[in-house]
Amino acid sequence: MSDAIATSRGPAIVARGLRKSFGDVVALDAVDLTVQAGTVFGLLGPNGAGKTTAVKVLTTLLSPDEGSAEVAGLDVARQADELRSRIGLTGQYAAVDEYLTGRENLEMFGRLYNLPKAVARRRAEELLSQFDLADAASRVVKTFSGGMRRRLDLAASLIFAPEVLFLDEPTTGLDPRGRLGMWDIIEQLAAGGATILLTTQYMEEADRLADRIAVLDRGRVIAEGTTDQLKSQIGGERLEVTVTDEGDLNKAVDVLRTHCGPDVHVEAERRHAAVPVTAGARALAAAVRELDAAGIHLDDLSLHRPTLDDVFLTLTGRVAEPTEGDAEGDGALGRDREAVR
Repeated sequence: MSDAIATSRGPAIVARGLRKSFGDVVALDAVDLTVQAGTVFGLLGPNGAGKTTAVKVLTTLLSPDEGSAEVAGLDVARQADELRSRIGLTGQYAAVDEYLTGRENLEMFGRLYNLPKAVARRRAEELLSQFDLADAASRVVKTFSGGMRRRLDLAASLIFAPEVLFLDEPTTGLDPRGRLGMWDIIEQLAAGGATILLTTQYMEEADRLADRIAVLDRGRVIAEGTTDQLKSQIGGERLEVTVTDEGDLNKAVDVLRTHCGPDVHVEAERRHAAVPVTAGARALAAAVRELDAAGIHLDDLSLHRPTLDDVFLTLTGRVAEPTEGDAEGDGALGRDREAVR
């Protein structure tokens, strides 16, 4: 959805000054968020950053110690009952009944949302088809693969077409094929105008799916913007060269300084040099010509574009690897999902 259309619909989620502690551990520390309707908003950070705590507060499963939040125009504390009927939630662990069939699970969730029986049955069939589960509709869920269970879980969250959908690390535990399949589904939902808050610790996932991203670290939002805006914080592209012979490194550095700029970073032990460039493709072509003309043999020559991994490393001084969960069990959202329904 275009930014203009999304903006005209206004914000679907507004959080101000959210704080939540568990004993001496601060899970959320004055978190502010604004998510425009019709967009995908990524909440990015490692396990323990507070992502699941934020989702629990926004979906009425936890009360904040301080601050306020509205979702779909409703206060998460004062209007919790009404809000629960207007949001969908999918956690890291599928909350479906493995002893029921796929069809029975969806029909059951439809009835839990007070849909008439015929409507629940019709929606179940529509979703089974949409999520490529029609052929397995009559199988009990315990025979499903992990990816099939996650698709069924997401389908259950959409049984009544919620105004806002919360996806808490929806691809955790999936193999690469299952992850790509889930990304395709999320992109289809976004293309249809859905409002989605997506938490993830996968940089590539946020980069591909989110219109805007907030980077969460130790309970605080440390950066927010589009992927391009976040990447611009650490500079542009870098041309990187690894020479075959150690004796050629200084000659390669001279070439890079002459044709790309003076700010060359050298790692002699790796026979490696890197220089920031603005017109990356042209710089790469020129470097190939000049290094070849100088008779310098290379093991590698590449143009490195900033990634969200680079952003997180620059902002926090560490990589976004999974750590121990926060005090309330960051990531253990599946078991609480029934409360929303």
